[in-house]
Amino acid sequence: MSRRKFLSSMLMLVAGVAVAKVKVIFGGMPWSKDPAVLPQPVIAGGWTFFTADEALTVEAIADRLIPADELSIGGREAGCVVFVDRQLSGDFGRATTQYRSGPVTPGTPQQGPQFSQTPAERYRAGLNALAQHCQSAQGKPFHALDAAQQDTLLQQIEAGQLKFDNVDGVAFFNMMLQNVREGFFADPVYGGNKEMAGWKMLGFPGAQYDFRDVIGRRGEDLKVIPISLIGGKS
Repeated sequence: MSRRKFLSSMLMLVAGVAVAKVKVIFGGMPWSKDPAVLPQPVIAGGWTFFTADEALTVEAIADRLIPADELSIGGREAGCVVFVDRQLSGDFGRATTQYRSGPVTPGTPQQGPQFSQTPAERYRAGLNALAQHCQSAQGKPFHALDAAQQDTLLQQIEAGQLKFDNVDGVAFFNMMLQNVREGFFADPVYGGNKEMAGWKMLGFPGAQYDFRDVIGRRGEDLKVIPISLIGGKS
């Protein structure tokens, strides 16, 4: 048998098996589409994960990671800490989508998180270690330090120059940085990005229906007002 005839016969066999497994259904589909579940807007007020002292610390950190300037408001005012607080008290904080049973070994950045602790546990341990260091070294909490002292301390943690007991300071810093960024640019429905400040700074349009009327207008400021899943405009 030639190679072409052999391949043709295999194709016919596979097609025959596939057809044999087809089931014809009459009278409607045997399943129903899951109803769309939209996120409920986060309402600021009270903390669901952070203690009052932890919230003050993370607010101060958020303002050093994203300080207010002529372009936009800072991380605290933008609600980044509200965003992180709600995420930590939900599925993200519990690491419900992550495998954590081990073995836990150092991995590459492409392999994703390699931690047995949940993000909520890592935040609590990291903030506790930071509070102990500030009290021991400065005699006051992180949020009571001046901006220059806070910047120096965060730079030391980021560079791995400041070591904490039982806490990976570099990984802790990177997690906070990532989460504060997410809070600044996520849809306001999740508690951050107050009045879509992050989107307005970038010119991001948000949850627009479509762009058919402007898709051909390149290189110009369209002055599009961003839209949130909340439905509010400003």
